[in-house]
Formats: sequence, structure tokens, C-alpha cells
Amino acid sequence: MNIEGRHVTLRAIEEEDLEILQKWANNPEIQYWLGGWHFPTNMNDQKKWFSSLSVGSNNQRFAVETKDLGVIGTANLVDIDWKNKNAFHGLLLGDKDIRGKGYGIDTIMAITKYAFEELGLNRLDGTIIEYNNVSFNMVKKCGWKEEGRQRKWYFRKNEYWDRILVGITKEDYFALIKENNYWGY
Repeated sequence: MNIEGRHVTLRAIEEEDLEILQKWANNPEIQYWLGGWHFPTNMNDQKKWFSSLSVGSNNQRFAVETKDLGVIGTANLVDIDWKNKNAFHGLLLGDKDIRGKGYGIDTIMAITKYAFEELGLNRLDGTIIEYNNVSFNMVKKCGWKEEGRQRKWYFRKNEYWDRILVGITKEDYFALIKENNYWGY
């Protein structure tokens, strides 16, 4: 089963995707914009990570692709909490020439729709480094709200930065699509 946006498709990550994923994982420019900590990774580690992916896991990761461009990024729903009906969402768009074209918004809308309309979750959470204004503005367009900050959380280029906590509820999502008719219904 694929998850369809208006312009992107989210699908299972396949072994043939590992080469591009490794390229992005080792690109310091991409990693600068992402949370967490990233070490250089070799293909052997990529294959071990890939072999750990499982449909039965509470961590689901997807390749983001378009018909014309192929794989352009990854998206995830991780730490899925079935009792409390929530999960954490993250997004990576790879090569910078595809950014700013609406693929990020469509990916967020597609995974949000999937989380709320298919999985029955009630909220999604995420985090953004304070200097990543592009991501912050993108999630706001998708109905996400700032819910707090953790001061001096991330260490990048010899400086500490706040971690912005963002979230969206099922109620927020349905209010947004009623307002903007994103899915045409």
C-alpha cells in the first residue's frame, strides 16, 4: 500500500533506495537542518538499518517519491503509541534543487492524512531547530502549532540552539482541510 499525496507518493523503503539515502546521510548540509545526531555512515550500516525495518514496528519510515523525479526524500512516523494514539513525525527532503516546490507540504499533508484517517491516531508531534525557519513555516501551513521550546537543546557549528516543539491534533487537521479543501472534499 502506498500513501498518496497530491504530488508525492510515500512508499516502503527498498534496498535500491539505500545508495541515495546514504548520500543524504553523509551530506553535512542536509544534516545541519535535522534534529538528532548524525555520524558518517557506510553502506554496511545502511544495509543493517534497512534490515531492521519492519511493518510490525512502532517506527515506520517511508521513501518520498514523485513520478518525474523518483525518490526525493524520506518521511516517518516513529514512536507510535497505540494506547495514547500519537506518534512523532520527521521529514527529510534530499537534494536542494527540489526544495521550495511544495513537495514538503504535500508530504506532511499526506502523512498527516494517513495518521489520522487510516491509522486512527489523534496527534502528531515533531521538533525543529530554531534557525530552520523554512521547516517551521512549512509545518504551520500544514496546521501544526508551536507547543513549546527547549532552550539550547541542539549543538551545531559550535553554538547551542533551541528545539521548537510542534504538534497537530486530529481536530486541527480536519479544521485545516475544511478551510483549505486540500484534498478536494
